[in-house]
Amino acid sequence: MWRSLTEQGHWSGEIWNKRKNGELIAEQISISAMRDTDGSALQYVAHFTDISERIKAQAQIDTLAFYDPLTQLPNRRLLLDRLDQALHASTRHARNNALLFVDLDNFKTINDTLGHSQGDLLLVKVTERIKDCIRDGDTLARLGSDEFVVMLEDLSEDVIEAATQTEAAGDKILAAFVADFALGSGAHHASASIGITLFGGSMLESSEQPLRRAELAMFQAKEAGRNMLCFFDPQMQAVVSEHATMAADLREAVIKQQFVLHYQPQVVGTGRITGVEALVRWEHPRRGRVSPAEFIPMAEETGLILPLGQWVLETACQQLAAWEQHPEMAHLTMAVNVSARQFHQRDFVDGVLATLERTGAKPKRLKLELTESMLVDDVEAIIVKMGALKARGVSFSLDDFGTGYSSLAHLKRLPLDQLKIDQGFVRNIVTDANDAVIAKMVVVLAESMGLSVIAEGVELQAQANALAKLGCHAYQGYLFNRPLSLEALEALVLGR
Repeated sequence: MWRSLTEQGHWSGEIWNKRKNGELIAEQISISAMRDTDGSALQYVAHFTDISERIKAQAQIDTLAFYDPLTQLPNRRLLLDRLDQALHASTRHARNNALLFVDLDNFKTINDTLGHSQGDLLLVKVTERIKDCIRDGDTLARLGSDEFVVMLEDLSEDVIEAATQTEAAGDKILAAFVADFALGSGAHHASASIGITLFGGSMLESSEQPLRRAELAMFQAKEAGRNMLCFFDPQMQAVVSEHATMAADLREAVIKQQFVLHYQPQVVGTGRITGVEALVRWEHPRRGRVSPAEFIPMAEETGLILPLGQWVLETACQQLAAWEQHPEMAHLTMAVNVSARQFHQRDFVDGVLATLERTGAKPKRLKLELTESMLVDDVEAIIVKMGALKARGVSFSLDDFGTGYSSLAHLKRLPLDQLKIDQGFVRNIVTDANDAVIAKMVVVLAESMGLSVIAEGVELQAQANALAKLGCHAYQGYLFNRPLSLEALEALVLGR
């Protein structure tokens, strides 16, 4: 400042000043030198503005941008910045660093039962306990909700020793959760699952990579039973990468319609075919046929089950309409599985009716299969939708019956046509008395409600005989036929 005033006669900038009462204030100030004829400074004139409020406001903005307002911990943005600095610093020395991804177990239950205010109080108390477990130079951040991350820097150069140091820190955090947390007038027990990864060394990676590894390890701890810690397993990354690749392939498959329907016959008595169940198959251009057990859960997870389910329904109805032209095939019913996500769409009923009209399929030949687990939520809406379709001739079968938690009080109100005995009960029906009792219960219940009953997964003649003795005479399974291509099914029914 003085050099500028001496050489240029002017200086401006921001300074901290002090009032006469000792209060510090921030000022925007401009100072000019007043000189005499020979150039000597006579006096200095300063003009200033109090910018304390602006500085305070900027500090508040910075706090909101980089810190969690509830716990005052660094947020994800600041954590990634510090992690990035640690990654760059680690390229200049050989010491290891670590991330611990801490996620509270069953935190949603606390919010749902005690309220969000008590949930917030728990998060504050959890913050205090974790702080007591780490060193002053370590970083504790809150990513959001019940997720915390601890960054440990300057660990041992030896990987095993660094892992041991990190594990000790994780164990200390888990131990801090042993004592109950005081919430309001009561106490609550909480636990946490911790994922750990080491990072650092000569190879520079992005800040998101070690954070993602730690999160994957945390998920592994959750799956292993919660209230524990797990180190990142490289195999987990391979699984995740494969999952991402398949998800991308599945999106492409939906767009390019890389699916085909196979049809598993449903029979009565000794094998008379009365209908089929439509089963979707994915013909991957590179991997070949992909098991539905792999891609159906992914379709549910990604939301692709909606366009895929519509394709299945459309294709099945087109086939029903085509079979109407063949007297030998016209009597067949078509069972189509409907996912919960499909059924809960607001326009589901209109969509089914529009598909039937567009394809020309007879509604009475279409049978929609629902799972028992779908009946847990919003039963009234389910009854309304089923009733609207039932009034137009569409029938309903309840799949996997006996494996869910549906109420019999609700069940009797549903406009069902058929109960399906799950293959889990059929598999050991000959050797397990309990499975036989459950199968008998389904048959009796169906008879009392005026419903038909069919057993799936029938693979042995002894199973069919046991079911027949219990009063079940409709079957589906490998004993009679595997799922068949359209050509194979038509050849079977037409006797070619």
